[in-house]
Amino acid sequence: PKDAKFSESDLKKLAFWMATGSGKTLIMHINYRQFLHYNPASSGLDNILLITPNEGLSEQHMEEMTASDIPCRRFDLNESGLMMTGKDTVRVIEITKLVEEKRGGGVSVPVEAFEGNNLIFVDEGHKGSGGEAWRSFRDALGETGFTFEYSATFGQALTAARNDRLTEEYGKAIVFDYSYRYFHGDGYGKDFRILNLKEETTEEKTETLLLGNLLSFYEQQRVFEEQAEALRPYNLENPLWVFVGSTVNAVYTEDKRKRSDVLTVARFLHHVLENKRGWAVTTLEKLLEGKTGLVTPDGRDVFEDKFRFLRGSGLSPEETYRDILVRVLRTPTGGGLHLCDIRNGAGEIGLKASGAEDYFGLIYIGDTSTFKKLVEEDGAGITLEEDVVTGSLFDGIADPGTAVNVLIGAKKFMEGWNSWRVSNMGLLNIGRKEGSEIIQLFGRGVRLRGKGLSLKRSSALDGKHPEQIGLLETLNVFAVRANYMSQFREYLEKEGVETEGYVDLPLFIRPDKDFLKKRLVVPRVPDDCDFTAQENIVLEPDPRVTVRVDMSLKVQALESSASGIMHAEGRAGRDHPIPDESLDFVEWEKAYLDLLEYKERRRLNNLIILPDIPRRIIACTDPSRLYTLIADESVIRPQTFAGIVLLQEAVVHILRKYMDAFYRNRRERWDKSHMVYTTLDETDPNLSFNVREDAACGYTVNIRRSQIKLISDVEKLIRNFEDLYEKETSELPRLHFDRHLYQPLLIEQGDHIKMSPPGLNPGEKEFVQDLKEYYSAEKGGSLANVEVFLLRNLSRGAGIGFFEERAFYPDFLLWIKNETCQHIVFIEPHGMLHAPAHRHDDKVRLHEVLPDLATEIAERSGRRDVTLDSYIVSATKFEDLRKKYDDGSWDRPKFAEAHVLFMERNAEYDYMKTIFAEQLIKTRT
Repeated sequence: PKDAKFSESDLKKLAFWMATGSGKTLIMHINYRQFLHYNPASSGLDNILLITPNEGLSEQHMEEMTASDIPCRRFDLNESGLMMTGKDTVRVIEITKLVEEKRGGGVSVPVEAFEGNNLIFVDEGHKGSGGEAWRSFRDALGETGFTFEYSATFGQALTAARNDRLTEEYGKAIVFDYSYRYFHGDGYGKDFRILNLKEETTEEKTETLLLGNLLSFYEQQRVFEEQAEALRPYNLENPLWVFVGSTVNAVYTEDKRKRSDVLTVARFLHHVLENKRGWAVTTLEKLLEGKTGLVTPDGRDVFEDKFRFLRGSGLSPEETYRDILVRVLRTPTGGGLHLCDIRNGAGEIGLKASGAEDYFGLIYIGDTSTFKKLVEEDGAGITLEEDVVTGSLFDGIADPGTAVNVLIGAKKFMEGWNSWRVSNMGLLNIGRKEGSEIIQLFGRGVRLRGKGLSLKRSSALDGKHPEQIGLLETLNVFAVRANYMSQFREYLEKEGVETEGYVDLPLFIRPDKDFLKKRLVVPRVPDDCDFTAQENIVLEPDPRVTVRVDMSLKVQALESSASGIMHAEGRAGRDHPIPDESLDFVEWEKAYLDLLEYKERRRLNNLIILPDIPRRIIACTDPSRLYTLIADESVIRPQTFAGIVLLQEAVVHILRKYMDAFYRNRRERWDKSHMVYTTLDETDPNLSFNVREDAACGYTVNIRRSQIKLISDVEKLIRNFEDLYEKETSELPRLHFDRHLYQPLLIEQGDHIKMSPPGLNPGEKEFVQDLKEYYSAEKGGSLANVEVFLLRNLSRGAGIGFFEERAFYPDFLLWIKNETCQHIVFIEPHGMLHAPAHRHDDKVRLHEVLPDLATEIAERSGRRDVTLDSYIVSATKFEDLRKKYDDGSWDRPKFAEAHVLFMERNAEYDYMKTIFAEQLIKTRT
């Protein structure tokens, strides 16, 4: 309930609802250190416990804590409390081992063993939410202390529990909701594709579906192996095809008979290897042609638009089959499937082809004997063997040289298994339990390290990326039964995840060829110039490069913990130089190594840092300091060990900021010294985006599959190109301005339509509309003797940018041209409520540096008929910005003088007139 009242006991627990892969473990480590740091009574703790759902997750947590220098160990009933285990040690135990009263042998721990003041961390905190006993144990542990809980699936677990009191409890405790829909919406993790079948499949159609799954995995493997060099910066791993389910056993009972989805998969692999009567080759041909007979609810073949990379590879179905045997199934000839019980790997059954040396796959289940008996009874011809020599295949599945491509298993993959390889997922036994397991399962599959360890897929990052990378950044979800996929989709939709997918429609742009004959120019660094490859720079003190670091909030936080909340308004700090005597407290080697690591992370490969440079930068005073440090004096003159830690932190912050600023300064100088005016043509990146195989280029429009009529209308519009390029219609909103260098100019829509590059946002749309109206009114008047052209400027990797490391790419280029000169104005419409003070606002001050840059480029290009200028067009209203910007005293004329204009057009103020008036003056000089 929104108006639920909080009691003091409600403040003893904080819960974090975070998607798998979004950093729950790191948040837990931070919470551990926060609690010990800010709680003066932490020395009085009796126990610090981490409760997990299973032993696999316990082991993973202990590895992660060790990596973060957090003392930890397995719980031992013979070691009671922190006095026995060491100060601040986290003891790890599974929730299944907690009991009310210990009886007999076995591994179990009575709750009374943890009496006292406890700090409790609970991973997947909902476990036992529906089971009152486990939950009561957990509550008892945290009764006199504090509890942190973490889960990807609170929502699903609470829905399954149907407990209003529990819902209210977690409603009060959850302080952070970053569940999967937000995680994916922010660009993190892989995209995904879930096949949507119209009806349940027959056995024959199931094998066709599974062969489609195999073919999609093979396509991913091909791309990974053939484009390895281009893909290396994206931290992708060798693809892995997994079959997973919500039960630990391979055999279960349904409708009073034994079933095994694992056996269904094994039989399928056997049939592929046998290829009797050419079944596999014939079905591959149908898959590649998109004519399988498996249809979606709207009547399309589910594989109609799949396998474009394979279709373009030129291999025949027969050649494709032979390559699948070699790459995926580790055999040159096929023959049949052998299941080998790995005696040195508990619960492991290896998969190999007849006569092959290497295992291509692994079944990892709880009860191998029951499953092997079912295989014998099935009589499909699968060979059963024992292997007493080979070690565990599962333990080596993350090794770069592993031959294992296929993994068939169960709950092991939902809790505690840590792999980045999963790229194709087949569903087994789905829908038999609560949806929380489904979300966990899905979260394991969409994990992605990303370029620069950003955790983001390339489509959410600026710049150009390898053409087929999307195949490896997409999790394909199939199932051995259609109802598994429908229930999987249902659970994800309850989580707020869009599952139906999008139809991708290419929408080609039409550049105005007459405009391109006007010899418009743009300032660019030539393609054959590469700063990182051609210029090595040495980090050094430079008085022209200065940085500002604010440590005042750090000091306030310390004062709050030591003095109580009443003093939280403590001093904000002021500028302090670090005195020479304090420099000896700094660990300079550690600061140097940190800077090297930071450089590697930033991929500044052409920057050289010498060991003595960190101290020289901090100590430099000639002619002035290179930094401003806002901090309390206790930071720069430490009196305690904690103070020395803060001093080290301040030094590291200064050095990192200085290195960034120094590199940016040298990059900007290099860019400026190499920029030339190049004549705009159709090969310019702003006109040749999303280039396709036929050399056509333009937008990619993504429309939800459920929008059947909209898809049909847009496809019709694309075919009727005259309407597309010359009119404004509702099915695909766009702004037709005949002075823009290409048509159409699409407008940003809601989630039902996405586009790449993005359409105009509201501020950009308003600017183009205002320009269109102004030009229409003035083309026979004040603009009669000039020509006006506009071009949307794309972002990093394609557009024209300034301040490379800060990635400022103004939204538009505006040309005002007559017979003797052309004036290029960079225009950026955006909100300014959070803009920095004017002296630090590089975007606003761009116009100050452009005249000198124009002169330098003119000398290199041998032409003096071009000028450069820039304006920020504020979407924030004047009355709102005036109070917040700089010192709060600016009026409209002062903003205009600083080239900040407001989207206002009336008799007293017209920002369009201001832009054009200054440029028209230049045309007459």
